[in-house]
Amino acid sequence: GRKSLRQRTVEELKHYYNGFHLLWTDTKVAARMVWRLLHGQVLTRRERRRLLRTCADLFRLVPFLVFVIVPFMEFLLPVFLKLFPEMLPSTFETESKKEEKQKKKLNAKLELAKFLRETIAEMAKRNKADAG
Repeated sequence: GRKSLRQRTVEELKHYYNGFHLLWTDTKVAARMVWRLLHGQVLTRRERRRLLRTCADLFRLVPFLVFVIVPFMEFLLPVFLKLFPEMLPSTFETESKKEEKQKKKLNAKLELAKFLRETIAEMAKRNKADAG
C-alpha cells in the first residue's frame, strides 16, 4: 500500500540519520588508519580502499550539506542526483542503488569475459591454420 506523508518523512529522516552515523563511524576508523600510517605501519588493501572511500565521502559531503542546510533546496536534490549520480556519499546510498551498481559492474565483467573468450578462440584458430 501507499505510505502516508508522515511515514515517508520519518523513513527519510531515519535514512539520513543512519547515513550520517555510518559516515561518522567510517571517519573515526579512517582517522585511526591515518594515525597508523603516520607511525609507519602498512595498511592492507581493504583498509586502503576503505580509507580512500571515506575520504571521497567526506569531500562529497560538502555539496550534499548545501542541500541539507539551504531551505527548500532538498527538493532539487533528485534533479542533481540524476545529473551527478556519484554526488551522494556512499553511506547515504539505498540498497537498491547498490544492487543496481553491482549488476552494472557484473554485466560489464561478463561482456569483457565474453570478448576475451572470443579473442582467444580467434587466436587459437589462427594458430591452427598457421601450424597446419
